[in-house]
Amino acid sequence: MSSARTSLRRIGLGGALAAAAVLTAAGAASAHVTVHPDSYAKGATDGALTFRVPDESDTASTTKVQLFLPTDHPLLGVLVSPHDGWTAKVTDTKLKTPVKTDDGTITDAVSEITWTGGKIGPGHYEDFDVAFGQLPDDTAQLTFKTLQTYSDGKVVRWIEEAAQGDEEPENPAPVLKLTAAGTTSATASQTSAVAAKASKASASDSTARGLGVAGLVVGVLGLSAGAFAVVRSRRTQ
Repeated sequence: MSSARTSLRRIGLGGALAAAAVLTAAGAASAHVTVHPDSYAKGATDGALTFRVPDESDTASTTKVQLFLPTDHPLLGVLVSPHDGWTAKVTDTKLKTPVKTDDGTITDAVSEITWTGGKIGPGHYEDFDVAFGQLPDDTAQLTFKTLQTYSDGKVVRWIEEAAQGDEEPENPAPVLKLTAAGTTSATASQTSAVAAKASKASASDSTARGLGVAGLVVGVLGLSAGAFAVVRSRRTQ
């Protein structure tokens, strides 16, 4: 019996270690540069994007981050938020196709933002904020290719794009999905649906209780009327 228990414990420990290894690998694979939120309405104005950069090295720190903004569908009115310890260099590019707006025609847009001077230690991350005046309304998504340089000279190129239906590439570029104006996320829709059901259930419960109370009152009145009739009948006799 003792031997059997020992074997089972070993099997359980081995399974737990295997599961932990899989989870660790999955966590490492998912630790790439991302953009938050991951979706915005087409043509949205006066918003902001946060680019999260994790340091995946065991020994080296991240010392430089280069973010490339699309110029075929440009973000207009880009502003960079100051970040402690980091210096941001903003590069403008003349657009091949100028963008017409209510304030005039835009011929230049930001094409690159480079952060240097700071440090992201191993196992840590930094959020870099970028504000915009207006998003394009003529595309379904925006891809932000990013280069991450480490203190040991290694450069990770987050530039790969996955075709629709394909698995996520090894070094995916951050992608911002652009949705139709007025649409809500699946999470928001589900939350609203749950709230509506809860409200409906609450209303139904209140109605049922109201009917129950009304029925009880009618019953009491009926008993009272019956008792009165009995007393009156006895008096008449």
